[in-house]
Amino acid sequence: MEVIRITPRGYCHGVVKAINIARDLAGYVEGPIFAVGQLVHNRHVVEDLAHRGITVLDGEDRMSILESIDHGSVIFSAHGVSPELRRRAIERGLRWFDATCPDVVRTHDLAREKVEQGYFILYIGKRGHPEPEGVLGEVPSDRALLIEEVADVDALELSEAKIAILTQTTISVWDTEAIAAAILERYPQAEIHNEICRATQERQAAAVEIGRTCDVVIVVGDRRSSNSRRLVEVVQQRAHRPAYLVDGAAEIEPRWFVGVTRVGVTSGASTPSEVTRAVIEHLQMLSPVPA
Repeated sequence: MEVIRITPRGYCHGVVKAINIARDLAGYVEGPIFAVGQLVHNRHVVEDLAHRGITVLDGEDRMSILESIDHGSVIFSAHGVSPELRRRAIERGLRWFDATCPDVVRTHDLAREKVEQGYFILYIGKRGHPEPEGVLGEVPSDRALLIEEVADVDALELSEAKIAILTQTTISVWDTEAIAAAILERYPQAEIHNEICRATQERQAAAVEIGRTCDVVIVVGDRRSSNSRRLVEVVQQRAHRPAYLVDGAAEIEPRWFVGVTRVGVTSGASTPSEVTRAVIEHLQMLSPVPA
């Protein structure tokens, strides 16, 4: 069975920055260090940080996580946080460090700028993910709405003259285009600001292009990782090939490869390269499974 390494894959610059910040802090900051939520959405990275002495406190409500910390230093994740969370860290006397991805920082700045200019924000993203929470926390709650799907657009009743469309950095390029088109159909005056990061766009495009030439595609990534899940979706929906998300080689199932002669491998932007290498090596050792 031929194993095709799809490139680009793996760590993006924002993840590298966040991990380096955390590792550097572990080397020189005295006292306990807490990551407020997963620094990046990958179990292997979280375990590595724990071995370095950083306590990762995970949960859906990051304000509650912060309130549980009474001393030490905190790291805000690559996904970004709201200004309210930073203010509360200062009020509690905590030393804080920001590992927000530069691309996410740009979206935060753009959201504030557009609202100051009188725009209403329609933010395309996934509810429950920390990135939309941070971006929407930058603006008054009555000046923005989260849009997850086309059905949300159908339910809109806006009378705003100025509308700006912003996006989460890690979502599907094609889903976003469909949602943005639905918004423009109803509100042609809306401005589109595509904030899907280059790493996400390039990985999705490569997965679809190379995926079309494969029988199966394996995506190596954590199930919490939005960009990893989107890679699976775009291969299934755009390349029309089976795709499976695995956290490591142990999750690979031989039944996926019945009659398969060519398998593609890619990985999410928060997946360590050594985990992907182990998956590739495992696949290379698999015996062919006849149809």
